[in-house]
Amino acid sequence: MRTITELNILLRAQTKLPDGLNLATEEFNEDWNLVRTVTAQRLGKKIVTRGWNFIKIPDESLRCGVGDTSQEAIACALKLALCRVNAQYNAAEVERIGLVEYPWFFLARVKVNPYCIQQDAVPTVFDESFSVHCAPRQRRPPGKAGVLHPYLGSNKHQLKQMLALSRTVGAGPR
Repeated sequence: MRTITELNILLRAQTKLPDGLNLATEEFNEDWNLVRTVTAQRLGKKIVTRGWNFIKIPDESLRCGVGDTSQEAIACALKLALCRVNAQYNAAEVERIGLVEYPWFFLARVKVNPYCIQQDAVPTVFDESFSVHCAPRQRRPPGKAGVLHPYLGSNKHQLKQMLALSRTVGAGPR
């Protein structure tokens, strides 16, 4: 296996690419292939010149892995990070690698950024990270608020008394 470094690009095994774009890849695992000679910036330029889009997705994944060698630890962390990439995204970039050597093993931290290679300009992949759900604001507590909490709902008089009492207690000498 090739040495894994920062800025390496990985593609899902069956990723459709623009016509005429041939990339030298090697298998990283059963789902991902490591692109040998190109960074995300260069790959993006090649894809855009062919009329396709290379979209960076703001959904990075940071994972740790251990191994007997530095590359084994990096590969372990990278596999875990790639498992967290949404199945709708077909490319990923190794953004950062942190490595710590211990007496009997290596610990690696790998940060991966997902990308989407597609022909359409509008993202066709939407998930819960792209949508915002807002519940409508309620003007009053629910009808049985007094059951939920004794100081809500119909117990406004008691609430006013408690506020008045707390002001007089807090106003005493210190």
